[in-house]
Amino acid sequence: MMRNPNMIRVVVCLLALSQASAAASGIIEASNEPITPIPQLGNYNAEKADLGARLFTDTRLSHDNSRSCAYCHQIGSGGTLNTPVAISDNDVLPVVNIPTIFNAVYNYRHGWLGTGRTLSDQIKTILRFMSTNASGENLQQIITERINQDSGYHDEFSRLYGTGASIENLADALGEFVSKLVTPNARFDRYLRGDDSAITDEEKQGYVLFKEYGCISCHQGVNIGGNLFQKFGIFYKYFEARGHEVAADNGRYNVTGRQEDMHVFRVPSLRNVELTAPYLHDGEAETLDQVVEIMGRTQLGKFLNDTDIELIVKFLKTLTGEYNGKPLAEARS
Repeated sequence: MMRNPNMIRVVVCLLALSQASAAASGIIEASNEPITPIPQLGNYNAEKADLGARLFTDTRLSHDNSRSCAYCHQIGSGGTLNTPVAISDNDVLPVVNIPTIFNAVYNYRHGWLGTGRTLSDQIKTILRFMSTNASGENLQQIITERINQDSGYHDEFSRLYGTGASIENLADALGEFVSKLVTPNARFDRYLRGDDSAITDEEKQGYVLFKEYGCISCHQGVNIGGNLFQKFGIFYKYFEARGHEVAADNGRYNVTGRQEDMHVFRVPSLRNVELTAPYLHDGEAETLDQVVEIMGRTQLGKFLNDTDIELIVKFLKTLTGEYNGKPLAEARS
């Protein structure tokens, strides 16, 4: 089929004018953006998620009946603990800042070191940490003596899985609950979906700076992070300047033993970041302003001025979503 070159030129000009007009008005084309909105509907089994929700708050999964999963991943605190690092009560749990559990289903690896290749793997690892004590008690023993001795649990597991609780189906039920912990409908998501009024002009400026400075190179996709590993301290020797280095600072080196993995971590998600202070794996940054300044200097080799930091922080605050139809800041399990 012959194409009319003049018609092609007209179409190209109209497209260019349309794009220029959209840019001038602040409207963006979501399909061209490196960030993707969270789907409005989650993908999980509701009955198994309900069972997982009970397990999530059950202290019997810990070796001394003192802590549940919800102790470190508090629904009302952005899915984290809001302390610099978790304090281990059995010298087994890693002493790091607790990552948020919200939207974890969208991470390609789990934990700061990315050792959990699947959500189920990560859950089993944490459960084994929680159940370990000096006398050698283990997760299977806890499941046998505590969970399966509970008639309510036994009946539910039998109905949903055809057998009593096991390490595999217990992790599966918890995984279904975690898959429910997603926070769609952030103001920035609404903006990406075409609602230009969902964020302010200053927040739009912050997003432009976020991209221009290069933050977007690590924080993009549906979870605005969580999908790659990166060395912490590319342009600035953060650990040397901070001092008091500990084993947790080694990053993936602790897993692989390879020198190139020294100080390498899984990039965290920035969703709901205004609710998950303090920041970084060591919890050293207390505010968003501080962490933006640190990341600019350490990862981008740039000293951001106060105005740009303020604008980027304004953008970051548009990433807070909803849970169970309410703003996450108001959420309860």
